[in-house]
Amino acid sequence: MSYFDKHVFFCTNQRKDGSTCCNNHGAEKARDYMKKKVKDLDISSRKNKIRINSAGCMDRCDDGPVIVVYPEGIWYTYVDNKDLDEIVEEHLRHGRIVKRLKI
Repeated sequence: MSYFDKHVFFCTNQRKDGSTCCNNHGAEKARDYMKKKVKDLDISSRKNKIRINSAGCMDRCDDGPVIVVYPEGIWYTYVDNKDLDEIVEEHLRHGRIVKRLKI
């Protein structure tokens, strides 16, 4: 059994050579936004065990920016905070995959 009910990893990689990467799309700010949102909704408590983390390169730069939600292993892309809100509400709170953002 997993320690966390849901564990969300944001690719926040920044390539030194300036080539395409998730952090060029504001991935760190997006991670911070989702982390605060989950905390404000009180779904990151010990009871719900939802954790938001950063990850290095996830080797999906062409699909970026990307996140992956475990234990399901569902990959998402996003454009703005509205997309992140939808992932929080649908997937993290209700367990429903957001098909339009799934990659």
